[in-house]
Order: sequence, then C-alpha cells, then structure tokens
Amino acid sequence: MYSRSSEPVRFERDAEVVMVPGGDRVTMPAGSIGYITQALGGSFTVFIEGNLFRLHGQDADAIGKEPVPPLELPEGASDEEVEKMVWAQLRTCYDPEIPVNIVDLGLIYSVVLGKNEKQERVVAVDMTLTAPACGMGEILVDDVRTKVEMIPTIVDCDVELVFDPPWNRNMMSELAKLETGMF
Repeated sequence: MYSRSSEPVRFERDAEVVMVPGGDRVTMPAGSIGYITQALGGSFTVFIEGNLFRLHGQDADAIGKEPVPPLELPEGASDEEVEKMVWAQLRTCYDPEIPVNIVDLGLIYSVVLGKNEKQERVVAVDMTLTAPACGMGEILVDDVRTKVEMIPTIVDCDVELVFDPPWNRNMMSELAKLETGMF
C-alpha cells in the first residue's frame, strides 16, 4: 500500500499514535480530525493540529481503514520461504517522514534466521538509522520486531540497532535515491 496524499480523516475511536519525529506515544481521542499524509506498509502518517502522528496498521479501523490481514505461510515452509517473507515484511517498515521502506533506504545490515533451544524459528536483525539521534529509532525497531514476529513459525525477533558502519546515502537503492531526490 502506497500513498502520499492529503485525504481528510476523523478518528472514530481513541487510538494510540506516535508523535513524529519525537517518538512519544500518545492517545489520539475519538473525534480528532486531520489529514492522512502518508499511507505506507500498513501504517498511516496523519497531520493533526500542526503535528504529525503515526498510526499502526492494526489500529487502521480507528480512521475507517482496513486493518492489516494476518500473514500466511504454506504448511512445512522452508527456511528460505520464511526468510523471503522476513524481507517482504521489512519492506513494509517505513520512517513516517520518508516515503521509502527501510530495506531500500539501506538501514538493514543483516537478517539471520536461526532456532532457539526448543528448535523454534527465531530471527536476528541488525539495522541502523539515517541519523543516530533519530527520534523514531525505537519506533522503527519496534515496528521491525512486531512485523517479523507476525510471520507464522517465528517466535522471536531480536533487533539490534548498530551504527557501524555509519549509514550514508550510498547505501540506498537506486529507487530510494530517485524517490527522495538524492540521485
């Protein structure tokens, strides 16, 4: 799902949102009116009273949108199939201010599928941020963890925020550079 717009929106119920770019979690009360400025990866960036807020896809019904459907894997899915779904899920994670997914931004350094002591699937992700002081850092880490753990058969996702090597625009895909005007 991709959209950059100014679609009017009204909160039909209270919902937890995250202030952008500070990262503070607040409750948006029912009746709040604003505009959807970005709808990417199942999340929504909403402009209300001069501020931007991020609404998670599982709360999409609060603004009259369809919640993100549950993920499905074929019975007996291989590690390769699961890893492919992990990368697909990572491509649904966006910084609320940048209309490019975190994979194309070059923020994902590694993804390692493994097994815990009970032989259940676990994932370790090393990622970075465009700037170490990014206020959305913990929100992005939580988004990665939540979306990867939505994958059937994955019981845990450990997300490590790393800054070595430091991120730079050369880590972006050509599509990301084009989308952000950094070509």
